Amino acid sequence: MTWRLYRLTFRLLAPLHIGWFKQGNVQRTRPYVTGKSLWGALTARLARDDANRDYAKVREQVNEWLVFSYFFPSTEPDQVTLWPWDNPREFAWRYLGTYASTALDPSRNAALDGSLHETECITPYTRDGEPVYLLGFVFERADCELNWRTALSRLQIGGERTRGWGRIQPCGEPQPTNSFWSGWTIDCSDERPVLRPSKRDARCFAHLALTDGLIAIGGVEPLVGRETEGAHQHGTKLVYHGLYWQPGAELIAEKKLQIDEYGLWKPGTS
Repeated sequence: MTWRLYRLTFRLLAPLHIGWFKQGNVQRTRPYVTGKSLWGALTARLARDDANRDYAKVREQVNEWLVFSYFFPSTEPDQVTLWPWDNPREFAWRYLGTYASTALDPSRNAALDGSLHETECITPYTRDGEPVYLLGFVFERADCELNWRTALSRLQIGGERTRGWGRIQPCGEPQPTNSFWSGWTIDCSDERPVLRPSKRDARCFAHLALTDGLIAIGGVEPLVGRETEGAHQHGTKLVYHGLYWQPGAELIAEKKLQIDEYGLWKPGTS
């Protein structure tokens, strides 16, 4: 089976919140866009464009024909200028902000007690006023029948979308490429896209499955998310993916990896 690899850049048009965890009264955001966030946004867009609105069928088609990498913020449209794990404080100062909000008590025309909270986000402009881009990759199977390129200009990703958050705009057409993230070589001729590190201690640019035989240095977290199975069942299905090394972890051994439909990295089959 053959895959085609494309490099893709989005311009961030509004605040972006990729749900992570709650710290005090602050809803923290991930400092990157997961592959599943792009998967979910594109699946929802294609399902809404489908006359039958068959979410289950569209989900299967997207899983069969497309694979997404993680996307990372940058001040330049053609390269990532600062990885979130290299200097977390500088990254947070440059890219992250928070918005305060509260629920209202109509009977008192005042804020509801205990409802004040902040939502952290990746901002569309840095503190220096530079526009923010999101850089990543899309794998397309050679026999793909989805019109996914047209849908890219009408995506909203992440949380708080009813407030207008998560709006993105592609910067031109997806660009065919043979190069992947630094430190990795890519093989697009297998059943799934295959990765091999080109150097020892290569950084992982997605969540890496915590399994026997894979040794890495970095943080570990359980991955839990929600999925939509029907037009009136948004986010009702809770899914546990397992334990993973966080993006930025250093892979110690040179191992063959595969990328699944959500952009997660897992051991290869051979």
